[in-house]
Amino acid sequence: MIVVTGGAGFIGSNFVNDWLASSDEPILNLDKLTYAGNLNNLKAVSEDARHMFVQGDICDRAQLDALFFDNKPRAIVHFAAESHVDRSILGPGEFVNTNINGTFSLLEAARTYWSGLPDEERAAFRFLHVSTDEVYGTLGPDDAPFSETTPYAPNSPYSASKAASDHLVRAYHHTYGLPTLTTNCSNNYGPYHFPEKLVPLIIANARAGKPLPIYGDGQQVRDWLYVSDHCAAIRRVLEDGRLGETYNIGGWNEKANLDVVYTLCDILDELSPKASGGSYREQITYVADRPGHDRRYAIDARKIERELDWRPAETFESGIKKTVQWYLANQEWVADVQSGAYLNWMEKNYAARKEAP
Repeated sequence: MIVVTGGAGFIGSNFVNDWLASSDEPILNLDKLTYAGNLNNLKAVSEDARHMFVQGDICDRAQLDALFFDNKPRAIVHFAAESHVDRSILGPGEFVNTNINGTFSLLEAARTYWSGLPDEERAAFRFLHVSTDEVYGTLGPDDAPFSETTPYAPNSPYSASKAASDHLVRAYHHTYGLPTLTTNCSNNYGPYHFPEKLVPLIIANARAGKPLPIYGDGQQVRDWLYVSDHCAAIRRVLEDGRLGETYNIGGWNEKANLDVVYTLCDILDELSPKASGGSYREQITYVADRPGHDRRYAIDARKIERELDWRPAETFESGIKKTVQWYLANQEWVADVQSGAYLNWMEKNYAARKEAP
């Protein structure tokens, strides 16, 4: 058995679904079910005896100790995190608590459990920490992409909290010998993405006839990674990654946010045309930029390709079309997650962002 934290969130639920589609090994899925955790993401495995869901908090040390002792996992894959930059600007406390204190609690519980295992099981145990490229800060237009040796320079409360958690994981390997692995990924997109992030927000707003908000000039560049490719990379790192090492996972797809929105509008024009005959591009609206908005992220993913023979299977063009098709086919899921709490958040976030000239 493996333990997955945050397995009802976007990337975590995709990982759980993909894992159980390709492996008979059971999963214990621990998720707090905050606004971003959604059991509807796990409908496909809800009756699967290999999937055990437990609602809980990674900050609850007693619960972690009991779960590890009772279920004897051979690995922990740690997705659980507060991850939305805008939310971290308006309320950083939750990010510090979950991403730093929660990871510390999980590491302590894992260390205690691992220390008591028989020698063979201790040697086979793994703690895989899923992190982000945002810990590296921002790049200029001509800078080399982030590598595993790029110095950390986080620029938001979110990325600072993730950087701190990365350092804790590193320290537990070097100080205690805990067999850790860390992955730093680029921007994910795909099914089950909570619709306050760019791709699902644009799809939902476009079809609802709402404005498509673009921060600043829309020229912020990101490396886009299809979520199933990310999950496949994590499985490879868990299987054969070198202990104590970091692996950057990227899609080799640098795109400006505005170009991503143009692409989404064009696909929607093709697959779900407006009754008026116009283009969804007509709904694009420019709003005030986010404070401290990093200009460019890019991932150098050669290490994971060289050591673990992993490369993304999807191009941006194939992955983004699959994503739009999924959202169009799952309108009930979209409506379900757009609850009152979500709408209140969106109003709070964008109320202060007057339309840019």
